[in-house]
Amino acid sequence: MSSDGAGRRPPTAQQFVLAELRRAITTGRLRPGAPIRQDALAEELQVSRVPLREALKTLEGEGLVTYKAHKGYCVATLSLDDLREVYRIRELLEEEAVRRAVPRLTDADVDRLEAAQSDVERAAAAGDVLAMATANRLFHMTLFDCAGMPRLARLIRTLWDTTDAYRSMYYGDGGNRERVVKEHRATLDALRRRSADEAVATLDVHRDHAVAELESLLPASP
Repeated sequence: MSSDGAGRRPPTAQQFVLAELRRAITTGRLRPGAPIRQDALAEELQVSRVPLREALKTLEGEGLVTYKAHKGYCVATLSLDDLREVYRIRELLEEEAVRRAVPRLTDADVDRLEAAQSDVERAAAAGDVLAMATANRLFHMTLFDCAGMPRLARLIRTLWDTTDAYRSMYYGDGGNRERVVKEHRATLDALRRRSADEAVATLDVHRDHAVAELESLLPASP
């Protein structure tokens, strides 16, 4: 799947397969609803079916893939109602995380956020969807981790996992990439001034724009 994955394989075959499947989903190579053909993937990745099955079970537990008897695995799909629910729950949890994090922010924390944002901007300029998704996630999770509430941060990560398959759709558009950069800069400005209210407001706008863009791509629930 990736041209250079073999040179930097994680320690186990299962971890390697898991990383490659995540990459394929995040970049849109495996799009929502696409069947996952295990024989072809095992041959492509040069692994047995055992680590592939284990990786798929992990992704199923995270909600990234689904399994149906007699049909096998496919990339999970979201309905419009699913998306709105995920983002609404994120709004509630992320506000709590931000309000807890801001009073605890150190200059070193802000430096790490700025470094992540620099990576976001480089990837956005290059049109590198995977690198941008990775840097974007690091930017947000760095902030949420500063809340000092690891259970809360884990819940937020789980919600992010369910929408990974759609992130490439959003970042695939140049205008959306530019918007993300501007919104991150606004959030960083608020964080530098330790303004929790402004940070929450900028992140609300950030999420709302993503939902509005994705609404046109998702089927309504029956």
